[in-house]
Amino acid sequence: MRIPREDRFADIEPLLGMVERPSRYLGHEWGAVEDQEGPFHACLIYADVYEVGQPYLGHAILYNELNDQEGISCERAFLPWVDMSALMRERGIPMLSLETASPVASFDLVGFTLAHELICTNILEALDLAQITLVAQDRGEDEPIVVAGGPSVWNCEPVAPFFDAVLLGDGEGLLVEVAQCVRDARTESVPRSVLLRRLAQIPGVYVPSLYEVVVDESSTRWGYAVPVEGSGAPARVLKRCLPRLDTTDPVAQRIVPYLEAVQDRLAIEVLRGCARGCRFCQAGMTYRPVRERPVEQVVQGVESGLGMSGFDQCSLSSLSTTDHSQCAQMLNSLHERLDRVGVRVSIPSQRLDSFGVEMAAAVGSSRRAGLTFAPEAGSQRLRDVINKNVTQDDLERAATNAFKSGYRRMKLYFMMGLPTETDEDVVAIPKTAERVVQIGRELFGPRSKVSVSISVAVFVPKSHTPFQWQGQLAFDEVRRRQQLLLHAAKDHAVRISYHDAEISLIDAVLSKMGRAGGELLMAAWRKGCRFDAWNDQFRFDLWQEAAAQVGIRLEEVASESYPLDVRLPWDHTSPGVTKGYLQREWRRATQGETTGDCTRHTCTGCGVCPTLGVRNELAATRS
Repeated sequence: MRIPREDRFADIEPLLGMVERPSRYLGHEWGAVEDQEGPFHACLIYADVYEVGQPYLGHAILYNELNDQEGISCERAFLPWVDMSALMRERGIPMLSLETASPVASFDLVGFTLAHELICTNILEALDLAQITLVAQDRGEDEPIVVAGGPSVWNCEPVAPFFDAVLLGDGEGLLVEVAQCVRDARTESVPRSVLLRRLAQIPGVYVPSLYEVVVDESSTRWGYAVPVEGSGAPARVLKRCLPRLDTTDPVAQRIVPYLEAVQDRLAIEVLRGCARGCRFCQAGMTYRPVRERPVEQVVQGVESGLGMSGFDQCSLSSLSTTDHSQCAQMLNSLHERLDRVGVRVSIPSQRLDSFGVEMAAAVGSSRRAGLTFAPEAGSQRLRDVINKNVTQDDLERAATNAFKSGYRRMKLYFMMGLPTETDEDVVAIPKTAERVVQIGRELFGPRSKVSVSISVAVFVPKSHTPFQWQGQLAFDEVRRRQQLLLHAAKDHAVRISYHDAEISLIDAVLSKMGRAGGELLMAAWRKGCRFDAWNDQFRFDLWQEAAAQVGIRLEEVASESYPLDVRLPWDHTSPGVTKGYLQREWRRATQGETTGDCTRHTCTGCGVCPTLGVRNELAATRS
């Protein structure tokens, strides 16, 4: 029996005075779509608190697209914080949508964003709070169809038992097709099993229940997935790819939050995809090809978005914004139009080799407090291994340009535990930062307040990258190298932070496991794990207990390496990059050989364009 669709805000209204940040649960923000007539209703869930999920650009894009369809309405939901969820459970109140305060379980389609691996227990928490059956194969005919999409779908096997379908690649168009398929099936009153088979025929849709796991001598211990005989499901599901970015509206964020969000600014996506080929980077492989938005569209989008939202900051969003072929022109044009009204334009992270004097001046006009660069490794040898394709000279030139533009603070991102890393590579991280400080002092004077902050993440091997066969650095060795890093820093102007080794370990476990990872997730959630990406909520002891309960050792799973010819748990899904290309890139990494960028040089043979029938779409020639 379907939970009735009705406004239940009166149930949670008495609780608002008892919880932190009650405005998380109010809804009715400026720009939200209030006319929710349907008759087909979808709810998009970001399984974290409102201020984390609301700024997510992918959510906004799909929310607008669904609401633009005739007969389809879309609402949002976010996971209540622990105080509110506890009160809701005490009173038997299910998880509600934001726009109409309707029970999430009353919707026809419920979509989750797999933003990162550590959100997985939150998804279980959301399903349970919504009173939706956790395991997909146990759901009743009247329960919602539960789907997932987002940047971390590329090894979705650990969460596969909880989803009716997983959407691979760009969501534009794809989610609409899925919603229409579900709507038609509901209208025809076809059984759920028939609906799932229909969904599997849509390009880019993976239906886990139509696949079985095989474990044999050609696989890892987690096995590999093959279609159930007679299911009609494809042996390999290719991602959906939007051919051109300029066919989409640049202004996706139309809702103005009541409370300050984590990213409290207008975000405009200026390009999608990256062809740099960093071997550790999953997004660089899975978002190919490169599609740039024209400068005129970006500038008009910024002005329009600021006008409708009232934000005083704008972020030019992408994997690598300064790679845009017209980045300098874009920044200068925005500076001319926005500087006089006090709007700041920001770029999330700058490429070291594309951040020239002109770009430094253009970004500097926005009076930001600091700049961010990502060398990733301290030594040139290791940068070549990971195919970063930047040199020490590039870093020093970028730092000089930034300091000459008036900056005195800089942030540098690095990783620890990369394949072939040695102690010398670890020590080179603070030494690199100290050299940047020295450059600043040479320009501003020896007593100047120049500072460099470095953030060091623990490398996590990700699926569909050249490093997918690599194990994570052993846990105790991570701890040792973190101490080595701290002791190697001699200059007090260099501030060091590093990621929690225990959180990174869980990230690696969920990135490497197959469908059996669902048992680990279920056990961890039942023991109380949720909000694992929040340091003050993460409970490593509970994860250890859950692992012992299901018979695995976390460190053993995370550090396990695989031979190149093994069948992997995620081989049945593909972003279009061929396995042969990834194997070739792994071999080049072990030799310290770099590979070029196909948007600047020749094709590197990754396979995306011929496999998907797409190509790089640039606004101008890249230099």
